[in-house]
Amino acid sequence: MPKYWLLKTEPTVYSFADLVREGRTVWDGVENNVALKHMRDMRSGDEALIYHTGDERQAVGLAQVVSDPYPDPKQNDPSLIVVDVVPVRSLARPVTLAAIKADPFFADFALVRQGRLSVVPVTAAQWERLLAMAELAGS
Repeated sequence: MPKYWLLKTEPTVYSFADLVREGRTVWDGVENNVALKHMRDMRSGDEALIYHTGDERQAVGLAQVVSDPYPDPKQNDPSLIVVDVVPVRSLARPVTLAAIKADPFFADFALVRQGRLSVVPVTAAQWERLLAMAELAGS
């Protein structure tokens, strides 16, 4: 069974549109120990929502993890890991942080509880609810 994740990015640095244009990227730059722990749990085939931070604060696209975690080749620290990610599709309707926070269903969602994390696990139930909010139910 694939796991589900929310990956945050500042769109002025790297956006979902950049991922679509490139077709594949190394998801790097994660240094927080909790976020790195989540990345170590990722496996090829897992699914991810790409979430734009900053002024946008919304999930905008679906992606797939296409590698298991491996040491960041740009760093000289084996504890810093990366995964490879490919785009799947844009969300029909972006899901804003305000909409997520307004829904009591997400009270225990790590995005709400630990807002600074750049890699957030998503339960299967949360995933289905987020896809429904994005008008992609059953995707």
